[in-house]
Amino acid sequence: MSGPALGPMRVVVCGTRFGQVYLSAIARAPARFELAGILARGSTRSVALAKEYGVPLYSSVAHLPRDIDAACVVVSTAVGGGPGVELAKALLDRGIHVLQEHPVHPAELADCLRAARRAGAQYVVNTFYPHVQPVRQFIAAARTLVRLRKPVFVDAVCAVQVCFDLLDILAEVFDGLRPWSLAAVGSRTGRPLTSVDGQVAGVPLTLRVENRLQAGDDSTSLLLHRVTVGTDAGNLMLANTHGPVLWNPVLRTPADPAGVFLTGAAATDTRWSDVLGPTADYVGPAETPTWSGVVRELWGDGVLTALDDLRDRIDAGVDPLRGGQRHLAVATAWKELTEALGYPEVAAPDPGDPLVVTDLRGAPQPVHSRHAGSR
Repeated sequence: MSGPALGPMRVVVCGTRFGQVYLSAIARAPARFELAGILARGSTRSVALAKEYGVPLYSSVAHLPRDIDAACVVVSTAVGGGPGVELAKALLDRGIHVLQEHPVHPAELADCLRAARRAGAQYVVNTFYPHVQPVRQFIAAARTLVRLRKPVFVDAVCAVQVCFDLLDILAEVFDGLRPWSLAAVGSRTGRPLTSVDGQVAGVPLTLRVENRLQAGDDSTSLLLHRVTVGTDAGNLMLANTHGPVLWNPVLRTPADPAGVFLTGAAATDTRWSDVLGPTADYVGPAETPTWSGVVRELWGDGVLTALDDLRDRIDAGVDPLRGGQRHLAVATAWKELTEALGYPEVAAPDPGDPLVVTDLRGAPQPVHSRHAGSR
């Protein structure tokens, strides 16, 4: 087992498709992490990236030097038709700590945790999006909310390829998923969103999943995550994976003993001054990043947060089996969810030009003219 790193932790990145995000992130933090190489099959892309970052390109775990501290395995696991788990176990057998991109089948995750314990190494599944700043903002606020008020419901919607990390977001909010259950799935015929009812941490859950994929490209989904936690005081919403986070308090009308809450003398009716705040407010910044900013910076910051967590576990000597229990519970719930959803349908996105917000902004139509044509 590699001991606590005294200087920058030497890291190899395995896989260069989404692995490009990891490569860029590590290169941005030379004081904490040193990119020690790329492990890949030798595609034109991998060769070009190894040249760009000035690091060796390895084709096998056996070829890695002995001074590697950790590896980021950004290769599909068996559920995606890839060898990611076999690669992770080979790295663990060498005593190399592993950060593995999700999703991972619970049986394979358990195998990797046991392999990590045998090798005296750390194995962590990176669910990725819980480390991205707007999601971290939502998790922190939601944890505070459910501590202060009893949660009444959770409403969530996501794309099928990110439902593993949606479950991890909820596990972060509620300190686990149990009591957890799923009810029967509704009819999927002609419906792009498949609905599932259940409970998470004993709270009623409504989950809708875009259970569609385009072959060879999972970046064409119509959404990533949207999550709302509702309480009797109001609801907290992660409007989008990359923000904003919105707090929507409920209306508390200041009625008098007779039940009157609005008088004719509105200008002199001071009771409403006791109703605090706007109808909605931002938790964190109101602005959302551009896609360029997401890919180049926000995602990379999330990778570095995950690597910092891995390094903390290494330094603390955490038992991998005990430290991986939450992700094991998430993986088990994810398996149950995907079995309920069934195999994703084939998506065929419209290849038309992208829309921007200015395409949707027009002069508001006067109310009196909206139905003029129906007379």
